[in-house]
Amino acid sequence: MKPLEGLLVLEFSQFMAAPTAGLRLADLGARVIKIERPVKGEAGRQIAIRNIFVNGDSLVFHTINRNKESYAADLKDADDLERIKKLIAKADVITHNFRPGVMEKIGLDYESVKAINSRIIYGVVTGYGTKGPWALRPGQDLLIQSLSGLAYLSDTNDAGPVPFGLATADMICGAHFVQGILAALIKRAKTNTSALVEVSLMESVLDLQFEVITTYLNDGGKLPQRSSVKGNGHAYLSAPYGIYQTKDNYLALAMGNLHQIGNVLGIDLSEDYPDKSLWFVHRDEIMLLIAGQLKKKITAEWLNKLQSEGIWCSEVLTYDQSLQHEGYRVLGMQQEVILPDGGTLTTTRCPIRINGEKLYSNVAAPRPGAQTEEINHQFNLV
Repeated sequence: MKPLEGLLVLEFSQFMAAPTAGLRLADLGARVIKIERPVKGEAGRQIAIRNIFVNGDSLVFHTINRNKESYAADLKDADDLERIKKLIAKADVITHNFRPGVMEKIGLDYESVKAINSRIIYGVVTGYGTKGPWALRPGQDLLIQSLSGLAYLSDTNDAGPVPFGLATADMICGAHFVQGILAALIKRAKTNTSALVEVSLMESVLDLQFEVITTYLNDGGKLPQRSSVKGNGHAYLSAPYGIYQTKDNYLALAMGNLHQIGNVLGIDLSEDYPDKSLWFVHRDEIMLLIAGQLKKKITAEWLNKLQSEGIWCSEVLTYDQSLQHEGYRVLGMQQEVILPDGGTLTTTRCPIRINGEKLYSNVAAPRPGAQTEEINHQFNLV
């Protein structure tokens, strides 16, 4: 039995952050019902990456909405809205990521929903919170990265702002959303009362940077200084932290004793950089020395030398290399889901294990309104 079995979640959410949280709750055993527009469903069904569509919906929609059900309702229709309110009365959690004011206009804001169900956990995702000059801006990942300072942490100091190559804000916000919902459920179990859980993309990305923001706030307001050497992995860490080119490929060096690393590589770094503080001050010139040495041999040779001395390092793999590696295969991260048309789609599983058990599910994302009639009968909504 999965830990959240018996929990009913109504997802009035679209796009990525909030549905990602719904995906995780479903993976953990909750019954997640997406409340969608009739026929077309939520807008995220048409938001694609790589322009790949499966069964009429974008591939990314399938990755985020597997293992859920779909209930079609027009929230502007009085009869549909009444049915939704009946469903809310029997739910444990509802989530939404509409713009501030939308649920209030419909009559499904927190206070109204709490009057229907006094034990409801009401979850809201916004872009920037509900107040301030950014509150009504589009809550989109790249915009959040750009406004939060995140874009000035990667690449070299002359590169300008560099965005992450994935939906960082959405993913971390979805994780925070799950944490808040689970905490509220524990509180409800103790107090039998409802709770309002609110997260925003901006706050999540700021929290993601808590180490470097705290450093900035306690370092006299000095901005992060990215290295001038390509491959540096962190604006605040000392040499040798980064990725280096070898004779045939690349090699990653994590933090470690610089003198020991120098000895293994065949360069004496102890005389010119005897103190650890100098590893920060002279980060770039030390990295250049290491880079020049690593280019003399192939990655496999360096790995053999460094790993035998307990130095933290790794080869740098592409997807085709990483996902074919035994280290990946032994994790059992892949699963196949069965699509509504009977085909299959390969994706990843939930990364959490419960009592040693990996959490798999072969249930694909539903078509819009696929379970409407079934839910109507089961919950006596009509």
